[in-house]
Amino acid sequence: MKTFWKAAFAIAKKDILLELRSKEIISSVLLFAVLTLVIFHFAFTADHETMTQIAPGMLWVAFSFSGILSLNRAFIPEKEDNCMEGLLSCPVGREAIYMGKCLGSFIFMLIVEAVVIPVCAMLFNVDVFNPMIIFITLLATVGFVSVGIIFSALSVNTRAREMVLPILFLPIIVPIIICAVSSSSAILAGGTFEDIKQYFLIIVAFDVIFFTVPLMIFKYVVEE
Repeated sequence: MKTFWKAAFAIAKKDILLELRSKEIISSVLLFAVLTLVIFHFAFTADHETMTQIAPGMLWVAFSFSGILSLNRAFIPEKEDNCMEGLLSCPVGREAIYMGKCLGSFIFMLIVEAVVIPVCAMLFNVDVFNPMIIFITLLATVGFVSVGIIFSALSVNTRAREMVLPILFLPIIVPIIICAVSSSSAILAGGTFEDIKQYFLIIVAFDVIFFTVPLMIFKYVVEE
């Protein structure tokens, strides 16, 4: 187990260091996410009550599409530099590779959310800093990244990978996005945990499924 986590952290660290040097993913993803919210800001002129209802939806539009941009690049460096074979030949289980990619993408998503949430609060004047909303967002992000990595590995060898990933990924992740948006809207409307309990349980259930199943099948996905 110690070797597993050591390998996973090493892969995540490698991805993060590569991104810090090139800044290809994070700069484009952040620009896209912030620009999405700015467009929504000029498109909607509603009262505060209406904004509390639609702000979570706009927030998750920014998260979802910027997240897809990030996931599209998860395996591209290995593919372009012919390093995938070297990564797979490392003396560690394929599950450690999956976990490392998940950790790296999760950190990228956290950076995006750390920037986008304050921008959303400023543009739409809604209290998205609520601890319950932050918690729901983190839970939903876990499921988002877990299933996104497996589809990124599937689509990396296709010609139109930029199109294949959203087509495969979005229908699967819709339940988590709906629950995250619905629960955030309920919290902004003054709801309690009891009001969002069903959404919370659905997100947890999908997180468990989306993490466990890809972890088990990843070794078959990356086989030649």
